[in-house]
Amino acid sequence: MTATGGTVCNALEAAEKLAGEGIDAKIVNISSIKPIDTDLIVQCAKETGKIFTVEDHNVIGGMGSAVCEVLAENYPAKVKRWGLLDKFGESGTPASLYEKYELDAEGIARRVAEFVRG
Repeated sequence: MTATGGTVCNALEAAEKLAGEGIDAKIVNISSIKPIDTDLIVQCAKETGKIFTVEDHNVIGGMGSAVCEVLAENYPAKVKRWGLLDKFGESGTPASLYEKYELDAEGIARRVAEFVRG
């Protein structure tokens, strides 16, 4: 699972929840989209076969898209991008918005489990 910004902590918590369900999730903090760490992303795809990206903004044109570009050009793998699904943002506390858009630990864990088992 790759994450960026405010979602990294939630992704780490989600990994703990997933471990209790028998799912071993590797968490990678993608701190820079340009330059992006192509070698690390390809290595993760080779190790896991699937990549789940998490970001707290629109999935179009963000970190998930950059990860998809890296994999398309270097090592095709199944990818699920998770974040705001082409919606305008709303006002609210970060915690309430993360929960609403399933970017909290519980939501991320649920979505990763669906992706892995699906």
